[in-house]
Order: sequence, then structure tokens, then C-alpha cells
Amino acid sequence: MDADSPTAEPMANVQFWTRGVPVEDAAYAQLRNIASLPVLAGHIAVMPDVHLGKGATVGSVIPTRGAIIPSSVGVDIGCGMVAIQTTLPARDLPESLSRIRAQIERDVPVGFNAHKAAVDEHQLGAGASPLRARMHALEQRYQALRIMRRVGRFDHERVWKQLGTLGGGNHFIELCLDENERVWIMLHSGSRNVGNTIGEVAIGMARRLAEQDDRHLPDRDLAWLNEGTAEFDEYVAALGFAQDYAALNRDVMLHLVLRALERFFAGRLGIIETAVNCHHNYASLEEHFGATIWVTRKGAVSARAGELGIIPGSMGTKSYIVRGKGHVAAYHSCSHGAGRRMSRNEARRRFTQADLAEQTAGVECRKDTGVLDELPAAYKDVDAVMAAQDDLVEVVHTLKQVLCVKG
Repeated sequence: MDADSPTAEPMANVQFWTRGVPVEDAAYAQLRNIASLPVLAGHIAVMPDVHLGKGATVGSVIPTRGAIIPSSVGVDIGCGMVAIQTTLPARDLPESLSRIRAQIERDVPVGFNAHKAAVDEHQLGAGASPLRARMHALEQRYQALRIMRRVGRFDHERVWKQLGTLGGGNHFIELCLDENERVWIMLHSGSRNVGNTIGEVAIGMARRLAEQDDRHLPDRDLAWLNEGTAEFDEYVAALGFAQDYAALNRDVMLHLVLRALERFFAGRLGIIETAVNCHHNYASLEEHFGATIWVTRKGAVSARAGELGIIPGSMGTKSYIVRGKGHVAAYHSCSHGAGRRMSRNEARRRFTQADLAEQTAGVECRKDTGVLDELPAAYKDVDAVMAAQDDLVEVVHTLKQVLCVKG
């Protein structure tokens, strides 16, 4: 569990799962900043996909007592994964998947796009009643969110038009094949603009309170909200809403993708196994080492003993369905992916469209410069990442994508 870097300095309250995986110096500096905070409730658990983030490192598990650091949760609250195994064998897929990708992109808005109106029974089709019930419950909770009163002009209708949309960046929808040549649907997305807004407002509140209290912080983005304050209560209510919104967003998209696929595989498409719908940017109140504390997983997945999770690679590499081993020192966690090894700007400087095409050969996906910063070389070696956390999870399925939709 030692950090592999000649520049790494020992940190008594930080434990690393980065054996054989490079970690940038800036990430170590950021971890030292977090480790110095008085609200820390134990050691920080550092996952092998760790890299520099805003305020807090992505790929870290941060325990706090009586407080939450909004920037450690981030602005894509509830971002996470969902994957299902279908009854479809690889041999049933057509030689070209371009029409299937085009259909998914028509049915699921990507990037900054949204549905023209909130998704309804007509779009969702049969079996959508549980989704509608969850939407209705979220709509009621949204009306009661006091934190939204701190926001200026805001398009509240867009919150519901974005439900069932992908977003951009590293978010994706994929068709993958497992080790038995069975087709899986896997997707990665979060809480869209409403989660981003809640996160930004909370980070701003925390900064202002830190300035009022004259707290001396190593980084102003590490300001926290204390339990017992109105600001904390507002944030926790909104945090829970955004996390549930993100989970529902993934489920709605999954439903839309299944409907898109039915156009091509009517009568042959069923679901064998739902792996998991898991967050990897969130905070929750948990019991660890005999105490009730807030655990923030920023780019980390819950991996309790027997719990299923998803660790994706990148556009041209393997992904994994895993089962947690419940490692106590890791707060029952594992990595959320391969993790970036360079910034988006650096990837755009260093690589070309030809590199992208070469590294995504065999995958039906965008191959234009708009997704150049998402090519596999911009990410760490997912096999090395998996080897570094073999005491945290075991592999259940190995997936390789054949189709990838990006925003």
C-alpha cells in the first residue's frame, strides 16, 4: 500500500493503494493539504486511479467528523455507473454498429443537449411505472430544496428535461462483450446541471463561512460545512436529492437504450443480470472503526464484502464488474476507473486524431478531435490499477466495448 514515487513523503494519516501505478506530484501535494484538515476523522484512503482534482484528489476516500467538504464531493454529485448483462450473444450483432450508435444518440441526448420535454410514458414504454414513481417523488423533494433559493436565475424546467441525458466529458454509453461473448450495456453519467449547480453553491457557501470564521486553509476549496448549521442542512438535503437524481438519470437512460436496441433485436433482447447502479462521487453517513462519520468518495466506489461494483477503463480498453472484499482500512472502497494520467489539455497537445483512431480500432465510436482528450493513452493502465487493488476487489466479469457513445 505504499506510494511508488521518489518524491512521495510519508503521511501518517494517508494510506495508499497505488503499488505500480504512477501518481503525479501535484496529487501528493493535494493529499497533504487534505490530511492537514482538523475535521478529518481518520486516515485518507488513496485509490490507484488517484489524480489531481479541484480541492480534493479524484480517487480518494475522505472521512470527516461533523462536517462535509463540498469540493471533495465535487460538482458532478452522484456521478456513477450502471451495467446490465443481456441475453444477446455477440454473434447476433451486425458487422457494422453505426446504425445502432446513431439510434442511441437520437434517443439519448448527449453533451449540453436535453429532451424537448420531460420524458414520459410514450418514450419509456412498458415497465416504466417504477421510474415515473421515482420521478414524481424527486419532483416533490426538489420543491423543498432550500439551497435552490440561493441560486439566481435558473431554468427549473430543464432539470426534468435533462433527466435521461448523458452529458459530456468522460460520460459514456457502451455496448460491451464479456468473457463469454455476451452483450452488456454499460453507462456512466451523473446529476447533470442541477447537481453542478448544487455543488457550486455549496462550495461557495463553505468558502464564505471559512472567511467569516478566519479559518486558515491550505486551499480555499477545502472549506467545509459544519453539522448544526443551516448551510449544512441545506447541503445535505440537496446532496441526497442530487445523488438520487443521478441514479434515476442512469436508470432512465438505460431504459431508453434498451428501447433503442429493441428496434434491432426485437424478441431476442432480455436482461440476465443487473450488476449495479453505483455512485462514485458522493458522501454518506457510515460506521467505521466504531464511529459514525461522513465518508466522501471522490472518484471511488463502495466495495463492501460481496457488493458488486463497476470499474471502467477508457474508450479502447477493458472494464470490470467486481465484487468487494470489504477492506476495513479502505473504508470498504475501490477505484472508480483507470484514472487520468494527464490533463485534457495535455492530451490534446500530445496526441492526434490518428492516435485516437488507432487506439479505438474495432470500437464503433466518435473518432473526431472533439473526443481526443478521452483516448486511452490519456488514462492510466487499467490492468495496473486493478493489480494495485487486488486486496479490495475480485473480478467477476471482464468487459471490452464494441460501441461507445460520447457527449
